[in-house]
Amino acid sequence: MTPPPGWYRDPHAPHLERWWDGTAWTEHRRPPEAPAAPPAPSTGGTGGPAAGGGRTKAVALTAAGAVLVAAVVTGAVFLRGDDGDTRPRTGPGATSPAATGPRSPSPSPPASASEPAGDPDVVEDPLNGVTFPLLDGWVRPEHVSQDDVVMTTDGTYDCPGEGSVCRHGLVVSRTVTATDETSPKVLAEKDVPDAAEEAFGEDALGQQPYGGVKSHEVVKSGPVAVAGRAGYFVRWRVTTGKGPGGLVQSLVFPSSVGTESPVVVRYAFDAGPDGPPPADMDRITKGIRSVTDADSGGGVGSSIGPTR
Repeated sequence: MTPPPGWYRDPHAPHLERWWDGTAWTEHRRPPEAPAAPPAPSTGGTGGPAAGGGRTKAVALTAAGAVLVAAVVTGAVFLRGDDGDTRPRTGPGATSPAATGPRSPSPSPPASASEPAGDPDVVEDPLNGVTFPLLDGWVRPEHVSQDDVVMTTDGTYDCPGEGSVCRHGLVVSRTVTATDETSPKVLAEKDVPDAAEEAFGEDALGQQPYGGVKSHEVVKSGPVAVAGRAGYFVRWRVTTGKGPGGLVQSLVFPSSVGTESPVVVRYAFDAGPDGPPPADMDRITKGIRSVTDADSGGGVGSSIGPTR
């Protein structure tokens, strides 16, 4: 008894709805009051920071009490692949209160990174309740196979390593749900190796667009206020087998919505002359705001600087 494709309550974020394609959950989510439509499949190249290859080492942390027992699928599990990908593979149960069928369709599919009404210079992440400033040279993601990307640099290029298409920079926003750890410092230090591997290591096709990650060094780390919340970041400089290498940063802070689960924002920049300036990491971080408080941000620890 498999439910038909449609919008159902997200078992891992009950304040949102998620698209069930008839066999598995997709990455499309929306607020319950939003209009519905079947999401269109993503297309695009693989490899590199923005092309991504579709490989997601999702950092996940299911907040206690966030999921109603009646809506949880009996036997719902996370299957971990060889690349460490953790995604829910079970859909809404036929007897679950969430399995009430799809709602009326609308002309456009949902999107994880959207433009708030009247503000073309801001990208909204409704799942985590924050907005990001869209700086010059950055665009909303199009034809990007990697999950949870909120913005990329404009355009693509041929990767320096094995055949694939790369982008010079991307920013990813995810909810941390696979551990009970809540310390932003601990979570950022644990996430940055995965961020480096996902951006500059082996892609989902087994190719190495940058010749693999050869070494790294910590160039910045420390506390920072994000959207009025106390967070922490770690930035690495990565040496790759081919090409100029890159910069990766993991930034973790508590969400301002729901159960305040930690949010991890990953930055991946090419280090060559065509890559975005490293200062864009700081500018984007300082411009993150809560969707419920446009004036949020700053506060103790708001300056971003090295601690070593």
